Amino acid sequence: MPLASSAPTLAPLADLNDAALRTRVQHLLDNKTKPQGALGQLEALALQLALIQGREQPHLDAPQMLVCAADHGIAARGVSAFPSDVTWQMVENFFAGGAAVSVLARQHGIALTVVDCGVRHDFLAGRGEGAQSRSGLIVAKAAYGSDDCTQSPAMSSAVCAAAIAHGEAIVKALPGNVLLLGEMGIANTSSAALLMARFTGVTIEQCTGRGTGLDDAGVAHKLAVLREALALHAGTTEALDILAALGGLEIATLSGAILQAARERRVIVIDGFITGAALLAAHALQPLVLQRCVFAHCSAEAGHARMLQHFGATPLLSLGLRLGEGSGAALAWPLLESACRILNEMASFESAGVSGKDAP
Repeated sequence: MPLASSAPTLAPLADLNDAALRTRVQHLLDNKTKPQGALGQLEALALQLALIQGREQPHLDAPQMLVCAADHGIAARGVSAFPSDVTWQMVENFFAGGAAVSVLARQHGIALTVVDCGVRHDFLAGRGEGAQSRSGLIVAKAAYGSDDCTQSPAMSSAVCAAAIAHGEAIVKALPGNVLLLGEMGIANTSSAALLMARFTGVTIEQCTGRGTGLDDAGVAHKLAVLREALALHAGTTEALDILAALGGLEIATLSGAILQAARERRVIVIDGFITGAALLAAHALQPLVLQRCVFAHCSAEAGHARMLQHFGATPLLSLGLRLGEGSGAALAWPLLESACRILNEMASFESAGVSGKDAP
């Protein structure tokens, strides 16, 4: 994908809070053959899907799982329990169908696309002279990995803008009306923690967890490194500049994907901590993006629960997950399908000939 350098399109998003539609859909839900509210969060999800799509009978078409991968310069500071090579090795595992997200996407019939946003590896090598593609892969490198954000911005403004533009372009080309988000990048919990600290004002200690499995000493070292990064970029205040200074190439690409999906009124399924960090940047640019977002789960990664509180979000699942990849989004997918079916197919008291609560 050619390098782009233009700033993201920031025309205001439409406000989806249609009071009349909300009333009609809530009336439909309240008159299903059940006590009002008996399906709990599933009813709230059905209402949200209707509002996103602007219709009383929402339907979900051709769901797309987008997994964005990149390397992080800060990994050289020893903030992860795994070496950077695991990033490209796991991408190969996605292609082989052996990763958790591969299994879950296959189980649920979700199309899986992996984006090389900046992995320091050539996934087309050895595939014949002039090979330009690989099934299930989009090469959209804005750079070959980010820089160490304790020494300089992780990305230049131009590279960050290119990554965002790549995310926008990729979503434009994908079919369907649902986008599920995933990621892969050794050390990306460090970038996510830094972005969370800057965008939410929460202390870095409250944002930082064990990532891929650091012990106590490893977490202490990680925190020391992250404090260096925050100190270096303390004067950075604009949303795009914060993303460039502290983010990762896959996070910036995901932010662009979120912005484009929001414009198209796609349902956006946010996975966990890293995709949530991408949403922090997108939300800072377009606050109404939250109306389009379904939060799949609450991760076991320290900081994620506070991030969800910042968004005012209630996740669908709480399974102690901390894998990433989009695994939580894939696991939550059947709940979206069920919410639509409840709204579209469940009988009302009147149609079923069932007496309602106030019947004589």
